[in-house]
Amino acid sequence: MDSVVALHWARTRHDVVAALSFDYGSKHNHRETPFAAAHAAAVGARHELIRLDFVERLFASDLLKSGGDIPEGHYEAANMKQTVVPFRNPIMLSIATGFAESVGAGGLVIAAHGGDHAIYPDCREDFMQAMAAAMRLGTYAGIELLRPFIANTKAEIVTIGAGLGVDFGQTWSCYKGGALHCGRCGTCVERREAFQHAGVPDPTVYEHTDPLPPKPAAGSPSAA
Repeated sequence: MDSVVALHWARTRHDVVAALSFDYGSKHNHRETPFAAAHAAAVGARHELIRLDFVERLFASDLLKSGGDIPEGHYEAANMKQTVVPFRNPIMLSIATGFAESVGAGGLVIAAHGGDHAIYPDCREDFMQAMAAAMRLGTYAGIELLRPFIANTKAEIVTIGAGLGVDFGQTWSCYKGGALHCGRCGTCVERREAFQHAGVPDPTVYEHTDPLPPKPAAGSPSAA
């Protein structure tokens, strides 16, 4: 849902040349991709699906089909580190940068946000600054890395998306990749919490709607 909002945000400010999806063997790739293609079509952008089969074969992560069970609980809990795919964002951004320069685009938009910072090191602003410098210096076009939500909460992204008219019913979050959002994995918890905090109706059908788990205390190992 973050990337979908970023797509619609970009359309209001830039000429969107294309939207890229990556099939890297995650348990939920098959659920995300059709929605990505539909939103790209809605804004009149080319959609490309790039397959990275080596990630599932060679990398260790429970997010991948080759990994273990998806953990449940709060998205900032320590066990959510099991879903980290090592160095995923820089790999995808590198490919996207080459594509962008090849098709004459001047920049890329990534939807990394403040809620990602606790668990995902390649979503943090210090990494993004370094990656942005590499992209700019490593291309003739000086490709820019736009990260409009890097300081925003998930709830703020929901609010922005609602203002842009995004149909959140046509987005996917659940890492388990089942017929319905499970309601219990970290990304489902994050999604449910975001709609509640934003005061925006949640159109998602969840398999479970248990009370949301508490956020880990600040300074705990899970928040490191």
